[in-house]
Amino acid sequence: MFSDRLAEVQHAVQSALDDAVARLPAGELREAIGYAAQGGKRLRAFLVIESAALFDIPAAQAMPAAAAVEALHAYSLVHDDLPCMDDDDLRRGLPTVHVKWDEATAVLAGDALQTLAFELCCDPALGPADRRVALVAALARASGAAGMVHGQALDIAAETAATPLNLAQITELQAGKTGALISFAAEAGAILAGADRAPLARYAAALGLAFQIADDILDIEGSEAAAGKRLGKDAGAGKATFVSLLGLEGARARAHALVAEAETALAPYGARAQTLIEAARYVIARDK
Repeated sequence: MFSDRLAEVQHAVQSALDDAVARLPAGELREAIGYAAQGGKRLRAFLVIESAALFDIPAAQAMPAAAAVEALHAYSLVHDDLPCMDDDDLRRGLPTVHVKWDEATAVLAGDALQTLAFELCCDPALGPADRRVALVAALARASGAAGMVHGQALDIAAETAATPLNLAQITELQAGKTGALISFAAEAGAILAGADRAPLARYAAALGLAFQIADDILDIEGSEAAAGKRLGKDAGAGKATFVSLLGLEGARARAHALVAEAETALAPYGARAQTLIEAARYVIARDK
């Protein structure tokens, strides 16, 4: 059952992150790093593990890469929540790091999580050195100025733009801010196997946009208790979203069409990709 498999990965990747954090020097900074690395859907880690399984790479071997993408994601959330960014005080149902500690500690905790991600990608357990180098390069591209950071920059610029973004612009923004890291996660198995990444790249591109559309719908219809964060901020700020541009029903229809695209992209893997198909369906059915 998909939910059981997801829960299994959530538990395993949390243990891996806890072990990595425990190796850091003791003190307030380590506490903040560990706090930021707790909880979450762990979808990105799940994609790493399941994409690796397509190529008969065991979960234990792929686990450092799964923990790495979650450490990178945690860093992005810590920095995204800062007053100079989205200025949020709640994340995963708990006070954000800069609220619980202070802004300087939050910046440093985020920095440490980012570098920890690349350290984890160098773990010899992942396989030959050339595959690990490819993994590091792919994570750097996905998280940097051509990927996630680019998307965040576009998001910040949109807040002061004279007119709201159009559909093409919001698609580009979210392909970077949300989609790039999801793409890395879904392609990680092929990278570790030295295999063709193209089918998983197509899957991930559709999945990432479907994920963001679902987020935009949850921002309107969701429960803050379930989501663990403040909702309705984008609408309150007048920011363009897939819902504001397509309407609620149009956004739902687009999300379902993207899930169908994601499923089609997995056809080369046959029945072996069933769990990844279920992951695509999960992203538009979730409540957080």
